[in-house]
Amino acid sequence: MASRPLEYAQEFVEYVNASPTPYHAVKNVKEYLTKAGFVELRETDNWKDTQFKDENKFFVTRNGSSLIAFTIGEKYENGNGIAVVGAHTDSPCLRIKPISKKTSEGFIQVGVEQYGGLIAHSWFDRDLSIAGRVYVTDAEGNYVPKLIKIDKPLLRIPTLAIHLDRNVRESFEFNKETKLVPIAGQIELDANEQKESKKKTSCADDPALQLSPDQFESVQSIITRHNHSLVELIAKECGVESKQIEDFELVLFDHQKSIIGGLNDEFIFSPRLDNLTSCFCAAKGIIESVKNIKSQSNIQLISLFDHEEIGSVSAQGADSTFLPDVIHRLVQGLSDGGDYFQQVMANSFLLSSDMAHGVHPNYSEKYEAQNRPHVNKGPVIKINANQRYATNSPGIVLIKKCATLAKVPLQLFVVRNDSPCGSTIGPILSAKLGIRTLDLGNPQLSMHSIRETGGTYDVVKLCDLFESFFNNYSEVSGKIHL
Repeated sequence: MASRPLEYAQEFVEYVNASPTPYHAVKNVKEYLTKAGFVELRETDNWKDTQFKDENKFFVTRNGSSLIAFTIGEKYENGNGIAVVGAHTDSPCLRIKPISKKTSEGFIQVGVEQYGGLIAHSWFDRDLSIAGRVYVTDAEGNYVPKLIKIDKPLLRIPTLAIHLDRNVRESFEFNKETKLVPIAGQIELDANEQKESKKKTSCADDPALQLSPDQFESVQSIITRHNHSLVELIAKECGVESKQIEDFELVLFDHQKSIIGGLNDEFIFSPRLDNLTSCFCAAKGIIESVKNIKSQSNIQLISLFDHEEIGSVSAQGADSTFLPDVIHRLVQGLSDGGDYFQQVMANSFLLSSDMAHGVHPNYSEKYEAQNRPHVNKGPVIKINANQRYATNSPGIVLIKKCATLAKVPLQLFVVRNDSPCGSTIGPILSAKLGIRTLDLGNPQLSMHSIRETGGTYDVVKLCDLFESFFNNYSEVSGKIHL
């Protein structure tokens, strides 16, 4: 394999391994941007005195799980457009419930909730661990977030032996509330469980169990709601004591690392390809386009949203005010006092990047006969007559020209008429902002499985396409008549 595609693929693999949650995905993109000289803005600050033209490279986050970064071309003039690449930071997974403490048949279990449309059976018999955001009380009495990623197999959702259910040969059906419950240990080997069992009493009216007003809490403590040993492990990872933990948002993730594989290193076997591929490539694309900032006359922007997998309706999702708010403040900060927002939107374009369905060799009948994207053959333009994707012909002309300039091959995808079609952030942002939009993404197999398969060669292609889009949008767009 040529060295450049392999280098990009390996860097992406390392990014995935360091990003088990949207919080980590955003943190790691922030590190890329900071290293490249981008300046962090905060939504809670007043941007009035920000010298946008002097610094010209910025990023801002919301909730720690969504991020917008932008550069301002040195030839930018009021009313010029924005070249936007949008993606999402979240992936289907299992999230620890608010009260997760469970035991059964001598096993310590952890109650989990399904997030997004995951292929649930792929989570059985996997080495699982825990990652996410934990709020703790610091020495000054402030409540601060800490990100954790426990690098140890902690949990497993075991399947039932075939000897006890012969039907599993034909199909694997199960109740997601009662059977999709991971085990984390055994009660008799857990010191904290043994201590708690000795404390238990059958008398609910025991005065020793009654709370004084000073002891009352509106919500039970973390230690009460979750397994004590699990809380201790989380506290150790945070570098605090258990009593300092106020609350957390933790998910399960596949402990097996993302890796390059295949006979010729042509595949990436990995969790969360959907949609960390687009996040990584968007960050690389905008950073690499900075070298042409002197000749750019537009704003270049990436917008990475949380909560796409559950509909995008949240304070930090694509259907929030995040992107409009940032653009309004940016355009206002660059203006001479005029209102240019609508003009800027009319002159802008969004590439909505989310992973696409590569043709599956064992299920080829599920794909439309003529539109069958292949892994490692380049990004896929996604089209749907019912606007599940926002692509139209002017957008295809634009991206074709940008791809040609970067020598990136493109593919086309449309679902069969007898098949449902998923959607993504493109139609949402197109309707919200009135911005011209095209949906595309790299092809992959096993979308929404705990282990997905993508193409090693496709990572660098998407990075190059985004860089070309940022560098050439103004010139190419100006030639497309609407």
